[in-house]
Amino acid sequence: MSTDQKSTLNAESDLPQVFELAQQLRMDSVRASTSAGSGHPTSSLSAADLMAVLMTRHLRYDWQSPDHQAGDHLVFSKGHASPLLYAMFKAAGVVSDKELMTTYRRFGHRLQGHPTPELPWVDVATGSLGQGIGYGVGIALAGRDLAKQPYRVWVLCGDSEMAEGSVWEALDKAGHHQLANFTVLIDVNRLGQSGPTELEWDTDTYARRAEAFGCRALVVDGHDLEAIDRALTTAADGQAPTVIVAKTVKGQGVSEVADKEGWHGKPLPEDLADRAIAELGGIRDLRVHGPQPPEAAPVPAPAAAAVELPRFEVGDQVATRVAFGKALAALGARPDVVALDAEVGNSTHVEDFKKAHPERYFQTFIAEQQMIADAVGMAVCGYRPYATTFAAFLTRAHDFIRMAAVSEITMALCGTHSGVEIGADGPSQMGVEDLAMMRAVRGSTVLYPSDATSATALTAAMADLDGISYLRTTRGAYPVLYAGDESFPVGGSKTLRRGDDDQVTLIGAGVTLHECLAAADDLAAAGVQARVIDAYSVKPIDAATLAEAAQDTGAFLVAEDHHPEGGLGEAVLSALATIPAHPAFTHLAVTNLPGSGTTAELLDAAGISRTHIVQAARALLQR
Repeated sequence: MSTDQKSTLNAESDLPQVFELAQQLRMDSVRASTSAGSGHPTSSLSAADLMAVLMTRHLRYDWQSPDHQAGDHLVFSKGHASPLLYAMFKAAGVVSDKELMTTYRRFGHRLQGHPTPELPWVDVATGSLGQGIGYGVGIALAGRDLAKQPYRVWVLCGDSEMAEGSVWEALDKAGHHQLANFTVLIDVNRLGQSGPTELEWDTDTYARRAEAFGCRALVVDGHDLEAIDRALTTAADGQAPTVIVAKTVKGQGVSEVADKEGWHGKPLPEDLADRAIAELGGIRDLRVHGPQPPEAAPVPAPAAAAVELPRFEVGDQVATRVAFGKALAALGARPDVVALDAEVGNSTHVEDFKKAHPERYFQTFIAEQQMIADAVGMAVCGYRPYATTFAAFLTRAHDFIRMAAVSEITMALCGTHSGVEIGADGPSQMGVEDLAMMRAVRGSTVLYPSDATSATALTAAMADLDGISYLRTTRGAYPVLYAGDESFPVGGSKTLRRGDDDQVTLIGAGVTLHECLAAADDLAAAGVQARVIDAYSVKPIDAATLAEAAQDTGAFLVAEDHHPEGGLGEAVLSALATIPAHPAFTHLAVTNLPGSGTTAELLDAAGISRTHIVQAARALLQR
């Protein structure tokens, strides 16, 4: 095809025309990255044939209506191959050549170095390798089991990321659920960032591993268009989750860089780019009209149901994790709420939701990364996921949470069994880093209830919050402090002890609030008046109430069942930074390495029990 020739390909295009499209995708990948002065052209060149066949023959997608309920989903797990993805968008007619050539990787523009949902054709942000397959599983589950829509999910991943354990968590779940609407294409181009990949071109081993996880594996030459077409046709037969293992050449089509080390993440210099474009057959301007989506399955309007939250009597002993489970089950009256469990539902009390709404409960077993990936996929499809496990174990999924924030996903997380409070299980089970982790997530909301009433209200509030919200709950049962009609606005707090002659402010949340209340009683008996604040909203924190308390008392003591870095104490200090008259400040937190013991023993050993709070408050007032 001659330089600058324009044409349109449709779903019945013959393979020579598909080859021309593949060459155009390669050529535009080179042009865009060279123009930008950065990018990953060689990683794009290897997968161009796979994507050309997919676009023209198998991806049932309306590019003008990306929200079509029955439209297929394409996830670029190898997000660094964004030149290829954006070249596809140009071929689909939704991105202009001018935008591709002048805005890619430039500040303030949407064609970023790795794709994000700022583009309406992108479901999730990718680029942290090993995540796209997990997202695809979540999207496929949502389509089959929740939305009941006939779409397929296609995921392009690289061979380097197959070393990530999260990939195999995802394939395990695809096999377990027999997601026949789910296909992974592995671009096995042999070369990673710094040299050959672990398996290089050993495609049979990739296939055996995929089959071991319950998926169908098809090995193909990733540059043989007919073989690719046959494999994609088989993958779309609705029989099994499929992994297409495609042997490719990194830099395919450009002889000067093909299968050569040292070209990962490097644009071609202008002179080499000119030679590459000539070798690829010159500039083209093909447009693709691929298969259109099937008709969306009819979705009956869900029956309206009122949410009746549980109520608890003041003084009753109830664990906040128990209240969370009951509240979540009640929220299941909303058809958009789904619950995800990591095989600890009988401890986190997510099993309450399972009993009430089994059709919207998903078990991911001990695979916390995949639990978050499933939640992200379901959020993409319009659902309100609640994903729950022990606070300590959410930390291993932090990168998935971080990337969910990049995708601007809305979901609720609950970490139970937080802090040394859990007792005899020992430090491996104690979440004492989770507040710092979740506060650092962009746009997050972090909530830490101290009783069953506040836990119930905050669980319900998360169903209407944008972004990622986190609820921290405790293992043990503590007295209900608030009546059922009490409100708990996000960003607020509760002042439980207050007087005109308060000398010190005690701030706690969760178990330490109860320790602060007990300490306030002890201090009062000794003639020291203490104000007590329940800082149930850690992010955003109630800066106005803190400022008032600082003015009234001039002395602050924060006690928290968490490491001192990044938790409640630092949230309070951040709020106080804007106050001209900074109060005297003491921070009690977990600094030792805890072991097994009773809750009382461990709180005391960590220096956050009522006894230590009393001692620290007295010392603070003597400064």
